[in-house]
Amino acid sequence: MSSAATPLRVNRFFISAAHKSSGKTLVSTGLSRVLRRRGKSVAAFKKGPDYIDPMWLALATDRACWNLDFFTMAHDEIASCFREHSGDVNVCLVEGNKGLYDGLDVEGSDSNAAMAKLLGLPVVLVIDVEGITRGIAPLLSGYTGFDPSLTICGVILNRVAGPRQEDKLRAAIERYTDLAVLGAIGREPALAIEERHLGLIPGNEATRAWDRVEAIGDVIERSVDVDELLSRTEAGARDSRKVSPQRMALRDAPLAASADSVSIGIARDRAFGFYYPDDLQAFEKAGARLIPFDALQDRSLPAVDGLFIGGGFPECFLDELSENVALRKAIRDFIDAGGPAYAECGGLMYLSRSITWQDHKREMVGAIAGEIDVRPRPVGRGYMRLQVEANHPWPGMQRRAGTVISVHEFHHAHLKADLESAQTVYSVQRGFGLDGTRDGFWVKNLLAGFAHQRHVQSNPWVDAFVEFVRSVKARRSVGGAAG
Repeated sequence: MSSAATPLRVNRFFISAAHKSSGKTLVSTGLSRVLRRRGKSVAAFKKGPDYIDPMWLALATDRACWNLDFFTMAHDEIASCFREHSGDVNVCLVEGNKGLYDGLDVEGSDSNAAMAKLLGLPVVLVIDVEGITRGIAPLLSGYTGFDPSLTICGVILNRVAGPRQEDKLRAAIERYTDLAVLGAIGREPALAIEERHLGLIPGNEATRAWDRVEAIGDVIERSVDVDELLSRTEAGARDSRKVSPQRMALRDAPLAASADSVSIGIARDRAFGFYYPDDLQAFEKAGARLIPFDALQDRSLPAVDGLFIGGGFPECFLDELSENVALRKAIRDFIDAGGPAYAECGGLMYLSRSITWQDHKREMVGAIAGEIDVRPRPVGRGYMRLQVEANHPWPGMQRRAGTVISVHEFHHAHLKADLESAQTVYSVQRGFGLDGTRDGFWVKNLLAGFAHQRHVQSNPWVDAFVEFVRSVKARRSVGGAAG
């Protein structure tokens, strides 16, 4: 039998736009679905901090979507993540955030363009053409000329009113630029994903999300010249024997038990679904077995050593969460008994005494002595920097007292509580958190805050939490034996 390597044909590209809400996620999702239908393996990445867009991309690609973020990751860490999770695929795409040249830094060091150049990817521009005809030419000329070191390989026109506008747009682009028009997408209802106060409805929650992904794929297939896009983004061939498959088994694969392993219950349902695959993978590497539970349906907690309740939209499921009295009591009893727990944003909201949204108030777990008021405008939004205080309960974080960690927040919720007498473990250097100066509400062995952390080289928070859960388990074992 021949041992010759099987060549793996590879396409890689970066999908960006002139500004946010141009249709990048829909184009990325639809392209991913079309390529999967053709039998190609596809890896999708999302620039910046985001939970919702990656859910749709994960559905479309049949594998986890990974975030690449200048704010929380070093350049070599970004490149390593990209290599590791795109090594076994035919097509690799990165969806940008906001516009191609947008970012915090006026020099553009954290922009989408900078990310595309770091990874060596050509850019496909998605342009919202509502109200534009000949004006598309100077817009595209500006984008192509602004940074000559960046390769823009084509443009996809989105929200085209009809054939007349499309003809005018194509004529202007052909006459005044060297860009190829790779597709023209009409204003089709099938492309709409319902939005709410924090953006797109998550893929773990949207009704018949899979049907919507397929419908988006249908529109992209008839509107975009996928073959031409692939011909302009081919990165060559690679020896398929040199790559190691990355599967989407992070969610459900059980861990082999070991003497020092711990089990951690994780809320995974329609209300709570904001988790980074990096973090889930880090739990596994740290020797923790994640056991999912449904806060809407399950009446009891699984037998676990700790709890992790991430972000989501509990305010949109007030009745179901409140009516599940048995689980609320089980969680409160676990925390009251000193069970180690960690909650982010939506998890904090759920663990409070109540949530009020749009004049609708319902009781929640009650482990936190405070009430949540969900407001019409954002309370905290964007990147955060937190300084770790010396009173942090996790030994791994105590050893890093004084360190500033990079995280993010996006919430309309305000916690009404006596924060003056409350114990908190982070001081806010940038952002809002609980009150503009503090975050990380600490009670018993529960830590809850509005910040979303990500397990990266500069902030290995999962290791610290698992170490804490393990130490609490060990103390309880000794105490139980002594008793």
